Amino acid sequence: MAHDPLPHETSSLHELAERARKQPKLLTKPELEKLADFVLKSAEHATEEQKITAKKVVHNPKGVEASDIVALAEQILDRK
Repeated sequence: MAHDPLPHETSSLHELAERARKQPKLLTKPELEKLADFVLKSAEHATEEQKITAKKVVHNPKGVEASDIVALAEQILDRK
């Protein structure tokens, strides 16, 4: 039987989103980019505001407010 990495990848993303929701300013640049990439590429129900926030994260992760990071995390967690 082939190993399917998708469930681990998805659970990893959800764990990251949980951390982002609780402690948004402790995430690293790659972690922020991972959240933003998911919202931009995979979250078909993301609002226009969430997509704009995700684009901001990709272009300038250091300039993003904690509330924006939490909004991205909420988008990912709401898709469960």
